[in-house]
Amino acid sequence: MKDGKIRIPFLPLVFQAAGTARSSCCDTRGCPVRLPPGSERHHRRSTVPWNSRAAVGRARLSHARHGHFSSVTGAGCTPATFSISRAGSPSIRCTVTKIMVLQSLKNYLWLSCTLRTPKACFWSTASGGLIIQSVSNDVYQNLAVEDWIHDHMDLEKQQVLFLWRNSPAVVIGRHQNPWQECNLRLLRQKDIKLARRRSGGGTVYHDLGNINLTFFTTRKKYERMQNLKLVVKALKALRPQLDVHVTDRYDILLDGKYKISGTAAKLGRTSAYHHCTLLCNADKFVLSSVLKSPYRGLKSNATPSVPASVKNFFEDDPSLTSEMLLDAIAKEYAVQHQIDHHITLINPADETLLPGISSKTKELQTWEWVYGKTPKFSVSTCLNMAYKDSVFDVKVNMDVKHGRIEVCNIDLPEQWLPPGLYSELVKSLTGSKFCPNETTALVTTLLRVCPQDNELHSRWSLLCENMIRLM
Repeated sequence: MKDGKIRIPFLPLVFQAAGTARSSCCDTRGCPVRLPPGSERHHRRSTVPWNSRAAVGRARLSHARHGHFSSVTGAGCTPATFSISRAGSPSIRCTVTKIMVLQSLKNYLWLSCTLRTPKACFWSTASGGLIIQSVSNDVYQNLAVEDWIHDHMDLEKQQVLFLWRNSPAVVIGRHQNPWQECNLRLLRQKDIKLARRRSGGGTVYHDLGNINLTFFTTRKKYERMQNLKLVVKALKALRPQLDVHVTDRYDILLDGKYKISGTAAKLGRTSAYHHCTLLCNADKFVLSSVLKSPYRGLKSNATPSVPASVKNFFEDDPSLTSEMLLDAIAKEYAVQHQIDHHITLINPADETLLPGISSKTKELQTWEWVYGKTPKFSVSTCLNMAYKDSVFDVKVNMDVKHGRIEVCNIDLPEQWLPPGLYSELVKSLTGSKFCPNETTALVTTLLRVCPQDNELHSRWSLLCENMIRLM
């Protein structure tokens, strides 16, 4: 205390959020400070502790030489009181004036901002390479992490291996047609998510028996064959007797003919990533069912998937587990990149770690992205409709662009519908989403203006049911 004022020297601090494991932080100059990783499941795994607003509000700031802040309270780091003590001196408790609060908190507010910048704190702590694993099984969140790393990280300084698994989902390539690639009706029945990724390639089925690996590098260092050979080397390190190898199509085969891994990539202007699947113990019955399109008469320039015989890696050795494979791959990656064999767990919903991640996740879930990004296609088919004792053929021709019906023609038998009602149906469908929910809503609305005629209503319902099956 000097001239009636309390002097609080601002020296490097040790920061630990209450109730979290320590991993890494920054000192007052913004330089990374290595702290011991916490332990969750394994001595090489630690959770990322960043939740800067809550953490700073509850922070314990220890000062070895000059004093100790025993409590810092208030949202946004606005403390009401301090407890200041010195060796051999009694504790002084005082109310800080508004001016002193602003002055003394100036550096803390700066620290809070720094903690919200992953590059300055967490991402830059491991030079050369970083291995992270998602704690989420949500396909949209995990795909959003890929986008975030690609868009925000400096991959020139630090390459990244991202490990993730999803609950049941079908993931199509950036330039694919979901109606052509999978059974959408079955997906809806089984409540299986459909996602469109930003990379090219074919359609894959994910569940918890499938491992996903994403290798992030600069565009100049992008090399998918090297990544796949790394995976094969890790698998053979676990079980040397297994026959696994990489093909010229960048697939990994088991026993010379069964595909256990597919691959795709995104090449940006300066950054790139290559991701691949690894079938461990996936539900092959569901896989084969949902990846079989029931739709006929589709014509499209979209990228088609190439069918292949698949096999689960664990079929040859049931003693293996997904965790064993993940650790083996992480270990081989660490050896090749000369880094610590350390897997850091991240939460893809953590906005403090990944600013803006929520908006990326939401975009990947929208109808406009999943279906609206489908390349233009046409539907030309004949509906066989049985009505009473007769069977009628109804020809349907539609052009679909951005997931919306651009042109619609329905060739109905004479007297099947009143001309006015037919015209309203075609008019309503044109410009609408090629989607069963929207079509159902449209035809339900039109049905209300139909004449009260039971036979007419039966014909109308039959036609609409068949139209919806096309979607």
